[in-house]
Amino acid sequence: MALAGALTLTPIPATAATPAFSLSGGVSAPIHSMADAVRETVYVDSGLDLDGDGTRDRVTADIIRPSTTGRVPVIMEASPYYQSAGRGNESEVKTYDSAGVPVKFPLFYDNYFVPRGYAVVLVDFLGTNRSRGCVDVGGQSEIASGTAVIDWLNGRRTGYTTLTGTATKTASWSTGAVGMIGKSWDGSIANGVAATGIDGLKTIVPIAAISSWYDWFRSDGVAYPGYSSPTGLGSQFENSNARSRCGAVRTQMTNGSPANGDYTAMWQARDFVRNASRVKASIFAIHGQNDLNVKTLQFGQFWDAVPATVPKKLWFSQTAHVDPFDFRRGEWVATLHRWFDRWLLNVPNGIENEPQVSAERAPDQWADDQKWPPAGTASTVLRPSSSGLGTAPGTGTAAFTDNGSATPSTWLSGSNTGRVIYSTAPLTSDLRVAGTSSITVGVSSSTPTAHLTAYLVDYGPARVRTGEGIRTLTTESCWGESRTGDDACYRDTEATSGNVDAQIIARGWADLANYASLSTPRTITPGTRYSMTFRLSTTDHVIPAGHRLGLLIGGTDSSAIVRPSQLPRLTVDLASTSVRVPLLGSVPSASADQLTATSVSAGTTGKLG
Repeated sequence: MALAGALTLTPIPATAATPAFSLSGGVSAPIHSMADAVRETVYVDSGLDLDGDGTRDRVTADIIRPSTTGRVPVIMEASPYYQSAGRGNESEVKTYDSAGVPVKFPLFYDNYFVPRGYAVVLVDFLGTNRSRGCVDVGGQSEIASGTAVIDWLNGRRTGYTTLTGTATKTASWSTGAVGMIGKSWDGSIANGVAATGIDGLKTIVPIAAISSWYDWFRSDGVAYPGYSSPTGLGSQFENSNARSRCGAVRTQMTNGSPANGDYTAMWQARDFVRNASRVKASIFAIHGQNDLNVKTLQFGQFWDAVPATVPKKLWFSQTAHVDPFDFRRGEWVATLHRWFDRWLLNVPNGIENEPQVSAERAPDQWADDQKWPPAGTASTVLRPSSSGLGTAPGTGTAAFTDNGSATPSTWLSGSNTGRVIYSTAPLTSDLRVAGTSSITVGVSSSTPTAHLTAYLVDYGPARVRTGEGIRTLTTESCWGESRTGDDACYRDTEATSGNVDAQIIARGWADLANYASLSTPRTITPGTRYSMTFRLSTTDHVIPAGHRLGLLIGGTDSSAIVRPSQLPRLTVDLASTSVRVPLLGSVPSASADQLTATSVSAGTTGKLG
């Protein structure tokens, strides 16, 4: 059964005199009909010839826009998934009629925004679906897939009516204002395009998005299990032309991603954080705190690196790798509507002055803050000692043996001794962790190979989202106007939740061989102490009074990283070990009490899309 979405209005049939957009109640109103919306395709010169066929690769963009004589802005999503994994909770793919005209535009963006005076442009990454060229997973081909279309929308690039012909097409209907949106890989390209500083890109909405591809495949020198290099990932989405012609690109990716986890020039070219100072577009970031697929560090490091003058907004959910349309649907559509109105239609609705962050504290319970990290947050150094976790330096050592098979649950339950745990005393008031932490470990290994894991843990009972954080229901709600071949109705969801005794709120992993450099590993001499600093994930979590903040240091977390070739016994030097945490609130004294948990919230990995 389809239920009408709260924001759905009946469109007014377009006429020659219909303006590009009209406001009602402070937001753009549905004044255009989807029935007579213009549907077309343009093939844009990317400026590259990565497939080596002697002709510059053309990137394909499918367009749906209102039938109006006025110029309209663009909501753009670029993706490799339109003919493979699909988009959204229902895995929607593009469809075409017998003449090749696009019919189905995945997700609700076209149904909702085209009647309100926006064009929606869905771009096939070079090397995928109907584009030429090669898939290079975060590289120049991927970024050109976005920048070329933005240039065409602004009259700076040539577009064609066919993939190989010479007849050209212009975007005379476009204002040139573009907002890029996308989840996961699609959001990654939004980050990458924004980091070029391209004119015309007014805002990006990266959802669970990647900002550094190294940090998706690796973590401070250690590899994640699964894809060993971008080659394996990219090959799943290549079209037939790319499969036959892009061997050189695949070789470059394979050679640039050594299994030892080194940071190479290839990874640097796919690191958008290093160019974040060029970002001019406003940012509305969304991420799940339990997302172990695209980890929260990805948004945190990009957020911190963009200029302070860039307007920013953040939603931080308790979900894993989930789109906000599927965990906070009504509020999401309304907020996204106002966000695009502000940055693409220049509607002075003041959304940039509203609370910067909305964070989920319990299932479907949200709290807002005017600024993020919140005012008063201070970088605080905590140290493990025989007394627990506090501000005083520790003395002596603590040792454990890495068995290579530990998981978060076994470590925190107390049934696995391949780690050490330290905690504060019970908190006397709420303590908020908001931002990105790091740990410095002084450690020696009994073998020439050693991997490290660190967690920050909230010890105490809580009700939390479990698994991915949602379940899909049989009912539907509709968001916008349906038309033949493209309905606006989507299955509803609800939160999945349960009770836990402990929550991992930040985590990180490293290869001790990279203690001095991520690009050049060092030889580890057994018995020699080394100091290594590595990053923990970004979080916004309130530890309630009565709970404890814990620090776990271990070897191989088998759920997250590969094991070293020789499993070591690790000895931690407490005097040279500390964790730097962004805290709002006071830290009590250390506690030497034994900590265990029978039920743990540990996050989920899921698939990239």
